[in-house]
Amino acid sequence: MSENTTIQKPNGKLGILTPGMGAVSTTFMAGVLSIRKGLSDPIGSLTQMGTIRLGKRTENRNPLIKDFIPLASLDDIALGGWDLFEDNAYEAAMHAKVLDKDLLNDLKDELEQIKPMKAVFDKNYVKRLEGSHVKTGANKMELAEAVMEDIRQFKKENNCERIVMVWCGSTEIYIEEGEVHSSIEKLEEGLRNNHPDIAPSMIYAYAAVKMGIPYANGAPNLSCDVDAMVELAKQTGAPIAGKDFKTGQTLMKTILAPGLKARSLGIDGWFSTNILGNRDGEVLDDPDNFKTKEVSKLGVLEEVLEPELHPKLYGNLYHKVRINYYPPRGDDKEGWDNIDIKGWLGYKMQIKVDFLCKDSILAAPLVLDLALFLDLASRANMKGGIQEWLSFYLKSPQALKGLKPQHDIFVQLMKLKNTLRHLAGEDLITNLGLDYYD
Repeated sequence: MSENTTIQKPNGKLGILTPGMGAVSTTFMAGVLSIRKGLSDPIGSLTQMGTIRLGKRTENRNPLIKDFIPLASLDDIALGGWDLFEDNAYEAAMHAKVLDKDLLNDLKDELEQIKPMKAVFDKNYVKRLEGSHVKTGANKMELAEAVMEDIRQFKKENNCERIVMVWCGSTEIYIEEGEVHSSIEKLEEGLRNNHPDIAPSMIYAYAAVKMGIPYANGAPNLSCDVDAMVELAKQTGAPIAGKDFKTGQTLMKTILAPGLKARSLGIDGWFSTNILGNRDGEVLDDPDNFKTKEVSKLGVLEEVLEPELHPKLYGNLYHKVRINYYPPRGDDKEGWDNIDIKGWLGYKMQIKVDFLCKDSILAAPLVLDLALFLDLASRANMKGGIQEWLSFYLKSPQALKGLKPQHDIFVQLMKLKNTLRHLAGEDLITNLGLDYYD
């Protein structure tokens, strides 16, 4: 291990708290419990199933990531969260209808013990939802302090050494970064004065970061990705990562677009439409909430393809995104993509993709990985603030202001693994490989 990196061992319990205990959160929770009991495999989780190459290819050192770097064990995780409905994790998971009833019944006793704390909720930010299990306070600062008290109580009652928070709530209405988000002082004043540009997710983010607790945002709304929150995270040493879990259609885009770009194939148009029927679909049926998601999804191709560097290939790309609420589908999302490409001498071709996926099944392992890696960042004394190496998991990766985020999933994976190698004092992998042929 390198001299300048000391990673504290993950002793004791890690509490993973999720604002929002709906389809994604309960699928994650049930998954952790099922894997712990040996009933299921952690498919889709890089921390649990991924390997990492160390040194030269000839050395054949390819350990599992979890055996290479000290991550919290699934046996040492305590699960909790907040929700605007009173349903415990078992009831919420049954209502979400993502997982098989027989599996949930095998986990019933443990899931029933996970009861949501009262949520910070305001219908102005998620118009399609109604909830009664909500906190009240004179202002948003009081609500943030109530969340901090919840965290302290959870930590004490569950005998946790460390806590991580991952937002798994619904997409809120579109808010642009403004003056109230420009400094810690202005944000805190805004919390005391109930500023309308501070949504519930930002209240949770503030509570976590203020306490030095790692925080990730799994939705596209404005949360930890404002100047004030980045500044606060640096002060308190809280690692932060945002935003929007990279799951269905966008996952496909970040896999396909780098491949087309690598071969210098042109793209004239990329039309994407989705149908989904879970609570997420209902929320996104509102135009203000859809705008938040649309901005997140539209930025991906432009950042991957860099049309300013490749005007003849991507300068006139027409990119359209649609999301349609269709209740019969439940959590089974269907994403259709029509891609109009051009090859040698400008000859036109097409690619059609029909991805029938389960949104929460794709998102659940991301909750786990983000929580475990953020906890690692905290124990490794990585600087508080933006953890760009976790871009791999997110549709709108958070980066330093003025720095273009990296969207190419293969570059993101290399960055993530090289960060782990760096932490452990291993050589970084460049894939140059010329020395094999000397």
